[in-house]
Amino acid sequence: MNASKQHAFPRAILFDLDGTLADTAPDLARALNKVRLARSLEPAPYEALRPVASAGARGLIGAGFALEPGDEGFEELRKEFLENYQSSIAVETRLFEGVREMLDSLNAKGIAWGIVTNKMQRFTDILTPKIGLGDAACVVSGDTTPHSKPHPAPLLEAARRLNVRPEDCWYVGDDLRDIQAGAAANMTTVAAAWGYCGHTEPAEWSADMIADMPLSLLELLPPQSP
Repeated sequence: MNASKQHAFPRAILFDLDGTLADTAPDLARALNKVRLARSLEPAPYEALRPVASAGARGLIGAGFALEPGDEGFEELRKEFLENYQSSIAVETRLFEGVREMLDSLNAKGIAWGIVTNKMQRFTDILTPKIGLGDAACVVSGDTTPHSKPHPAPLLEAARRLNVRPEDCWYVGDDLRDIQAGAAANMTTVAAAWGYCGHTEPAEWSADMIADMPLSLLELLPPQSP
């Protein structure tokens, strides 16, 4: 846990989904390896896929096939990967330890919480109630607005839905683009160091604060005014 300065008590805290609230990597990795197996390829090591799980299809296909959006064959692989994922979206996916307790504490403190993810709505609509996140005050998906993170538009849409000023919100995420989006939206940013974090260290992201575990986020909250 790290806080370089005192921040205002938040009226709302927004969270990334994959790698922040939920450990979705096992199901995402299985969907990717099903694509590889269909092409008579050995499964990619889970250790290579987990760190890029927050980057969704782009990250997983990049790790599993060394292809990027725009490369020949990428879209075919992406479509197949997403079909595999949708059919087995919550087999091993679980909330990270301490997440439910953290969210219940926010509820008790009167702090609204919501989800802002780059995962498409057709997946978030299925997944969130299955893993105990159906009580989120708002869910903004990757295709809710014309832009996805690191653009601030999804975060600003979440603040609008909650009727809270962006500067009164915190945004918590496990990827550099989460911190970039939060900063661009004028929100206080918190790096979720318990998440996937890609191939860079959260300390390098210039987040306002770093939380090592979900429950340690509560320790970052300043004293609540009476």
